[in-house]
Amino acid sequence: MRLLVITQDLRVSGTSAGLGRRSFIAKLRKAYPDSIIDVHYLIHRDTEDRLDLLPVNSIKKHIVSTKIPKHIVFLNRFYWRLLHVSLNERFQQKQFAKIISKIDIYIYDHIFISSAGTRHETILATHHLPILKKANIIFHDPYPLAWYEGYNKEPSNLDLFRLKQVIEVAKQARTCSSTAQYMSHDLKCLYAYKKKFFTLPHQFDSSVFDASDTSRVLKKSKKVSISYHGALMFGRNAYNLLLAYQELLKEERTYNELTEVVLRVKGDGVEKLKQHFGTIKNIKILDPLNFSNSYNEQMNESEILVILENGPDYCNILVGKAPFIASCNKPVLCLSPRKSELRDLIVDERCIANMNDVNDIKEKLKNLIDNRLVSNEEFKPFGDYFSEEKFKQKLNQIIDA
Repeated sequence: MRLLVITQDLRVSGTSAGLGRRSFIAKLRKAYPDSIIDVHYLIHRDTEDRLDLLPVNSIKKHIVSTKIPKHIVFLNRFYWRLLHVSLNERFQQKQFAKIISKIDIYIYDHIFISSAGTRHETILATHHLPILKKANIIFHDPYPLAWYEGYNKEPSNLDLFRLKQVIEVAKQARTCSSTAQYMSHDLKCLYAYKKKFFTLPHQFDSSVFDASDTSRVLKKSKKVSISYHGALMFGRNAYNLLLAYQELLKEERTYNELTEVVLRVKGDGVEKLKQHFGTIKNIKILDPLNFSNSYNEQMNESEILVILENGPDYCNILVGKAPFIASCNKPVLCLSPRKSELRDLIVDERCIANMNDVNDIKEKLKNLIDNRLVSNEEFKPFGDYFSEEKFKQKLNQIIDA
């Protein structure tokens, strides 16, 4: 069997999309070890991505120039207001389309095209191209961005035309899937998609990463270290986590000597967290790390790993770090809205708390801390959801469709 993967992000650090796409390729190889796997990697700028670690037969890296000519920028000032179509976006998509249109698609049995970022260029570039008839499209996030849960801007007329375009792409594609069950349900409705909208979750496979850099790993200073590494955006609530922990420090005096919280964060609200909790010696709010250091710090220096889902009311995406955290077999505290992807996936009730309820967070956090103080029990909060067997089952459903 000959397989083609077209992707936009294979970076080893700084992006959950890159981690997911690299791991997808690794799991694809394990699912079909005798297949020929070719990759076309379309990226805006040249980066060092350790492509040599990917288990593929061939990989072609294309640097896509997305600099928009001045005359198009000028015309677009009037064009998008009159016709609600962005000439800037169409120009950039065409640069991707030029590369994709040159691929000999007829030598492949199956083609997978995955999105990245917020613009989904690799998917939208296939609009009206012959490749769509053979393409299995994988959405990592909802598109357009205006329909992303936690995004606080109203859809514009331009968003409606973006939606019209992606509906046409989905209709022409062989299959469509997303990385989360709720997202698949929502996009099927949003795109008026008449066939089954599959779910193919994010994966993590350590074999496609170099984790040898430990130069910035922070050694834990307490017996139990609780950590969150990631971005603060789309309603993720680190404030309530720290508020709950602050109350526990007051109520359980021994926690001051035995526990700490380490946040490696960027994005909205970091300064607010530092203002409110920066004077508490058990709370450390630090800059993010590259993948290798982050991997080692969470794997070797943390007892409890925190996941923050989008909120505050609903989260229909699967956060990219979930499969990595699942691979650690450690206690997890997932702060979720009442309806969310991970709330349905986590099988250990000790590991899920209502992101809007400080008392619930405090209770769940206390239980996990007390467990770690006396036990090294292995945790499997996600069951076998991210197993290679489950991945292959879901992949076969797409291939056999």
